[in-house]
Amino acid sequence: MHPVVARVYRARGVLDDDALDDALECLEHWQALGSIERAAGILADAVLADQRILIVGDFDADGATSAALAVGVLSACGATRVNYLVPNRFDYGYGLTPEIVALAQERFNPELLITVDNGVSSHAGVAAANALGIRVIVTDHHLPGATLPDAAAIVNPNLTDDAFPSKALAGVGVVFYLMLALRRELEQRGRTAPRLADWLDLVALGTVADVVPLDRNNRILVAQGLKRIRAGRTRPGIAALLRVAGRDPTRACAADFAFAVAPRLNAAGRLEDMSLGIACLLTGDDAEAEALAARLDALNLERRDIEREMHDEANRILERTRVDARTAPVGVCLYEPAWHQGVIGIVAARVKEQLHRPVVAFARSGPGALKGSARSIPGFHVRDALDTVAARHPDVLTKFGGHAMAAGVSIEESDYPAFAAAFDEVARERLDAAALEQVLVTDGELTAEELCLDLADALRDGGPWGQGFPEPLFDGVFDLLECRTVGERHLKLSVQPAGVRRQFDAIAFNTPADAGVAGGRSRLVYRLDVNEWRGNRRVQLIVEHLEPA
Repeated sequence: MHPVVARVYRARGVLDDDALDDALECLEHWQALGSIERAAGILADAVLADQRILIVGDFDADGATSAALAVGVLSACGATRVNYLVPNRFDYGYGLTPEIVALAQERFNPELLITVDNGVSSHAGVAAANALGIRVIVTDHHLPGATLPDAAAIVNPNLTDDAFPSKALAGVGVVFYLMLALRRELEQRGRTAPRLADWLDLVALGTVADVVPLDRNNRILVAQGLKRIRAGRTRPGIAALLRVAGRDPTRACAADFAFAVAPRLNAAGRLEDMSLGIACLLTGDDAEAEALAARLDALNLERRDIEREMHDEANRILERTRVDARTAPVGVCLYEPAWHQGVIGIVAARVKEQLHRPVVAFARSGPGALKGSARSIPGFHVRDALDTVAARHPDVLTKFGGHAMAAGVSIEESDYPAFAAAFDEVARERLDAAALEQVLVTDGELTAEELCLDLADALRDGGPWGQGFPEPLFDGVFDLLECRTVGERHLKLSVQPAGVRRQFDAIAFNTPADAGVAGGRSRLVYRLDVNEWRGNRRVQLIVEHLEPA
């Protein structure tokens, strides 16, 4: 192991080789997940009786991979009447609602309904299904409320009394574990079941895309999925999405999922319907996969244009109110009537990065109604904060839910000023001055000799990196030899380590032109990467932050 990679691992608490073992045998056992055997029994009954099974998904990449995984495995197990339904976020919102149950009954007349990446808060939707005689299995990973819906079975590692050791499973990870239990149940009943390792590419993609912490269990799932993709054992849709994004499937890494594949999948759910993304993941035909990936790529380009306009408008709002990182409210709310509700989450994330404050961006979702998307910073559990706002102002929030770092909320347009004030009040109570200081934690400096392809490749292969197991960042002082804007918003740099006559390429994405001055000396915080162009491979620094040295 390269000594820098060993240093990086130690900084993340990996102190021995056993902790790096990513064999499937090291996964937490499916039997440790609560209610999973009951759910598997119900599911096996439905498969063997060839019942009508409907998967109700979510409109993000985790939901898409979860739905594709469930449909693919159940079909391989012999179920011939399996369908999926994804709520359109603009018409139905999130989760299993009574309206979605009515739509499911009209279109598919299911006998068994399985939620993936949603459902733990869908009391009314489960009740509506029960009233129609439809059994419901809930698979979810979101935090539950005070009570649970009356489903036939609920599989969620984050239930209060669940003993499953890995609480960080994404929605697709929960589905994968349920399919493991189903496989065992079917084998015990004499039915041959497929090898589930063949679906780990989907599990890896959904896990990285949902930005869940990469604890050891999730790192194993992601590592195993990536190995299969690199070996050419992946779905045509995933390979096509990597290629359309300019990524080489044989060298795929977790960052390719996060920054190339997931945005293209999510674009379908943001602008149209995630059914397009699920179809891309499910198809076994290479030509169809290429065509669907091209459509998703076009949607992502459209999403980028919309996002750019909205972000510019957000900056104009901040300028008009003279808000910057020093003078901003602690909890920032933004609203523009013309904003696209499918893109507000990205805008909230961009402004959060600028100001280092929790941000909620709102768009109009109907006459007199607003939908908001929240993004948070470390130390501020945004879902709990919304719970506090709801408790103090019970008539303001019509609906909310989410995680520590991201959440959604619905309010009446007339209540926007009251919500903004209440959200800022809670943020001021929970975040002190130290929490509002943005801190970059790095893995130290690299020597000029260590700025090489061997180390860049070793770091790329050393992951998977992600939330809770961050990709290595390094810092150092460099002379800026050249600085120019490319692609409107990015800085292309030529740098050399201070006191060393070796020149390196660097790029700083979404960075203003006045952030660096050619000929100056700057401290850079960067990731070590490889730039491949026409068969040539060169070291490249991906700059996350730069400031005068």
